[in-house]
Amino acid sequence: MDIVELDRIARLDAASPKFRLRILSVKELALYDALRSHRKTEFLAGRFAAKEAFAKARGTGIGKGCRFEQIEILPEPSGKPVLSFDGKEVAGYVSITHTKTVAAAQVILMK
Repeated sequence: MDIVELDRIARLDAASPKFRLRILSVKELALYDALRSHRKTEFLAGRFAAKEAFAKARGTGIGKGCRFEQIEILPEPSGKPVLSFDGKEVAGYVSITHTKTVAAAQVILMK
């Protein structure tokens, strides 16, 4: 599980587009670009939290063996988020939510 403040993500994103390029995959970035301003912050914060939660669930954290760009979360047509690592779908579940001030995500991995 991970939680992040929306204001923090908004500040980082406004300071440099490199932040979002480091966090989002090419496909995620296309979804981000199609959104309106506040929704962009929610999307970016949700993906950040979900990727952090995935790295924690793996037991590695974000680092050499598990980088943000290796993790991708894309919605199915129903909206359900699907988690992939190194281009392969991960057996497990991801849930992303947000309020007016925070985004949170939970990842449960199956073996």
